[in-house]
Amino acid sequence: MTGYAVVIPTIGRPSLGPLLARLAEGPGPLPAEVVVVYDRPGPPPPVRVPDVLRDRLRRLDGVGRGPASARNVGWRATGAEWVVFLDDDVLPGQRWRAELAADLAGDADGVQGRVTVPLPSHHRATDWERQVAGLAGAAWISADIAYRRDVLVRLGGFDERFPRAYREDTDLAIRVRQAGHRLAVGTRTATHPVGPADSWVSLRRQRGNADDALLRRLYGRRWRKLGDVPTGRRGGHALVTALAALAVSAAILGRRRLAATAAAGWLAGTAEFAGRRIAAGPRTWPEVRAMVLTSLLIPPAACGYWLAGWARHRGAAPLRPRSLASSRPGSA
Repeated sequence: MTGYAVVIPTIGRPSLGPLLARLAEGPGPLPAEVVVVYDRPGPPPPVRVPDVLRDRLRRLDGVGRGPASARNVGWRATGAEWVVFLDDDVLPGQRWRAELAADLAGDADGVQGRVTVPLPSHHRATDWERQVAGLAGAAWISADIAYRRDVLVRLGGFDERFPRAYREDTDLAIRVRQAGHRLAVGTRTATHPVGPADSWVSLRRQRGNADDALLRRLYGRRWRKLGDVPTGRRGGHALVTALAALAVSAAILGRRRLAATAAAGWLAGTAEFAGRRIAAGPRTWPEVRAMVLTSLLIPPAACGYWLAGWARHRGAAPLRPRSLASSRPGSA
């Protein structure tokens, strides 16, 4: 078994305590290091550290620029051959360490764990619960993924132009494979519970379209294929938004027939989007209301964030690989 370090970026969620407790349990070799990077202003909240990890755990301060930056702070402070990234809201399985040992014994340069998302059994999943459940099938997500440290050194780690917990892991996976390294899916498992969220969470998540725009700038039209990212709804959102803009413009110009036709198209597209989301969920009044309101706002928000990202990242290029350096701390 090669040595490994665990890097956990955190914003102080209470789930960090159970994560550390699970790392201390079960069979398999303990991590050589556990680096917790606190990425929020102010002092971190207290967390209980299991005795078996106490001498192996370090707490570092991030710089408040998001999880990509926090992970870079963490792995650059380690010296183990492998670096395992865990999000602070996952719970490793009871045999996680033993299964990790088997995963790292192969010939891959990066190994993703299998993430499961428990959904309620007493009602249909809400829109937010379905969004989180998508992590279970997502490729190369950093909720639980391991990389050889020398690969991180060579590639520069995570690209800190990605400010959110969104697409920064896809970008790294693309660069790893383009550099000729192999990624694999391992056998270890971790649970990612659905955290609390308000009715507007799906609207706020549209900010990720700016990160999609960055990936498009970096890798061209094939970015989804390169990153194993499924096709989204942005094309439909663009059409609905364009119809809304056309309806308003035509009405201002007095072209009533064109305005009515465009408005009908906008209404049909919005109704299809809202209806699809409502039909898949619990159909309670709060959920229906949230789906209707956010379905009105998501298409223009998605387009707006995409255009903002497209403009901001004009001329962006992928991080350039370095010559392979020493894997000792401080060499990155």
